[in-house]
Amino acid sequence: MSSKEKVFTKRLDYAFLSVYNGYVFFLRFFREAFRGRMEFPELVKQCYAIGYKALLLISLTGFITGMVFTKQSRPSLAEFGATSWLPSLVSIAIVRALAALVTALICSGKVGSSIGAELGSMRVTEQIDAMEVSAVNPFKFLVVTRVLASTITIPILMFYCTLVSLLGAFLNVTLNEGTSFIAFFENAFEQITFLDIGTSLVKAIAYGFTIGIVGCYQGYNASKGTEGVGKAANASVVISMFLIFIEEVIIVQVSNYFRI
Repeated sequence: MSSKEKVFTKRLDYAFLSVYNGYVFFLRFFREAFRGRMEFPELVKQCYAIGYKALLLISLTGFITGMVFTKQSRPSLAEFGATSWLPSLVSIAIVRALAALVTALICSGKVGSSIGAELGSMRVTEQIDAMEVSAVNPFKFLVVTRVLASTITIPILMFYCTLVSLLGAFLNVTLNEGTSFIAFFENAFEQITFLDIGTSLVKAIAYGFTIGIVGCYQGYNASKGTEGVGKAANASVVISMFLIFIEEVIIVQVSNYFRI
């Protein structure tokens, strides 16, 4: 076997081993989550931390997203004399896709990297090992609480991002067309169905769980000192974003099946 073949085989073995370890970590989360007492004080603390860290950035990004998307859509609708459909078009785009995706990508970079770096530093400084010695279940205290917190908090942030984005869109519309607040939101929600809202909620829950579980897995299994902490934070962002786009495609396909 040549050196290239050895390198390829080694990388392939590492890839399969990583998938297996991730699968075991995933199953362990559900086993620990439904067994024993839940660490509610830590769960509330993590929910607050996740929401507080991402709130300002989501506010700014959501508002700009709604305003810019409205500004970019107006010329196309104006060519057909259909600017009155602008509130409906913007609300459909924001509720069905943009709000959940923007929230997930921001939280992936802000929250996912933070979780990966925090748990990674605790692993390389042997704080997790010390918790195990002191009869504390570090997996339940550190991993379960953070995954549940991201799963709970990110859907709330998604609804907040939807509201802020629609406010940005309203500001752009009312400055150009003079549309009133009530008329804008009546037209905006005229085409929105419970399926759209439910699909966005499912997306946000899936994205929140993905960000939490990936960040915890990378940080909990970090190694090689400070270099491993950086790699854990970076991998948390890259892998969670990759999985988010895959989940987006799958959920959209399933929701379109029920929409027909």
